[in-house]
Formats: sequence, structure tokens, C-alpha cells
Amino acid sequence: MSEPNSIACIKRDYLYRLAKEGKRPDGRKMNEYRPIEIEADFISMAEGSAKVRLGNTLVVAGVKIMEGEPYPDKPDAGAIVTMVELNPLASPVFEHGPPRERATELARVVDRGIRESNTIALEELCIESGEKAWIVFIDIDVLDYDGNLFDACSFAASVALQTAVIPKERYDRGENVPLPVDDPPVSCTWVKYNDAIVVDPSLDEDEVADARLTVAIDKNGDIRAMQKGLSGSFTADEVKKTIKETVSLAPELRKKLEESYGKKD
Repeated sequence: MSEPNSIACIKRDYLYRLAKEGKRPDGRKMNEYRPIEIEADFISMAEGSAKVRLGNTLVVAGVKIMEGEPYPDKPDAGAIVTMVELNPLASPVFEHGPPRERATELARVVDRGIRESNTIALEELCIESGEKAWIVFIDIDVLDYDGNLFDACSFAASVALQTAVIPKERYDRGENVPLPVDDPPVSCTWVKYNDAIVVDPSLDEDEVADARLTVAIDKNGDIRAMQKGLSGSFTADEVKKTIKETVSLAPELRKKLEESYGKKD
């Protein structure tokens, strides 16, 4: 359930008054992330996994890799399937049942960032042309929602893929091998309320936001995917500014991802 309009308006006015002074309730700058904790190989039974805590938002991602049929339009490549589960215990606004619009949008944005960054060498996942290929399932569970699920889910999925192994032994196809991956994308999500724009929104900032923009950057600092959400809008200058700041923030965020899965220089 959404908050009563009077409460939402009071909260929005309070946040906006702080924003006009360059402040946020938790003391962060407008372009500052909350603390990020990442643990790779969190689930022993998965082919790859990661747990991410972003502030008090907590998500877990697991990767399962199975044999399956390739898509008809890509007979010589594997495939990615991304799903997000919004656990009702994580927030009063999450409900039991099939995936709702919020979960579908989250999965789509995470999937697009990974796919458009060419993180997985899908052409190397072909087993028999047009017949069999490795299908990579990315399952993300939200365990605690305190804002900015887009980046938390993206970070968890990206790290889980970096640790993933193709289970060839299970299918009598030789020894297990690492999933062929390149550097992951870095996702930065911004929200706008009134004319204030902040990165990594807390729960309160998520709830009063008029517009949201998620930008996925590759290792070269190039934009690979963008997703605008909610009913509000950004001006062209605001979009340019958020992209510029995303490029500035991405190296430090990428460093945290790499440290979690032990990438060597």
C-alpha cells in the first residue's frame, strides 16, 4: 500500500528542503552512495552467487546453468534468463504471487545492462548448433528493501556471473569450466523529486521520487544501457549531468565489484 497523500507530501517537502541545502537525511552528498558490502560465492549449491548489502537493502543472486535449446534466431549462442523475486518479508509493499510489474522491470533493467555490456560470451555457450546450448539463469532474491533495488540487484547479478562455473561434469561433457565472462557493467540509479536529483536513493527518497534514471556503464566508461522509470521526467541537461556523474562514480563502484570476486590486474 502507498502512503496517504498527506504523509507523502510532508515527507517530500522535508526531503526537498534538505536537498536545496545540498543535504540528505542520512548525511550523504547528493552524488554519494551508501556503504556497499559484497560477498561472492555465497550459495554453495549455485553455479555462481553473491550477496549484496547496499545501505540496509539486501539482495542475493544465484546463477544456475543448464542445457537447453537455443533461441531460433540465435542457433549458435547460449541465452540469459533473469528473474527477480520480491520477498514479502522484505517490505510491506511486496506481495505473494506471480511476478508483479516492479519485479519484471527490475529483471529487465538488470538483464539489459549485462546483455548490452556483452558480459557473457554467449557464442561460446553453443553445444550443438540449433539443438543445444548452455542457458544461464540469474535468480535474484530481495531480502530487505531500503531503497535502490536496481543497483543492488545489478551488483549482485554481475558478481555472481563472475564466479559462475559451467557444470559440464553434471552433463557428462568433460570437466567444469568457468563461465566465459568479460568485465561487468556498473549500474548507477538516480531519482528526482521536485528538481532535486540524488544517486542511490534511500527508501524515503524512492517513495517520493517523480522520476528515476538508471545508467549502465562498461569498463571503458561508455553507456551500455539506460532506463527511465516513473511518470516524471528529466530535462536534457539533467540527463547529461547524471551521465557525467555516473562516469565519475563508476570506477570506485567497479573497484568494489572486482575486489569481491578477486579480479587480478
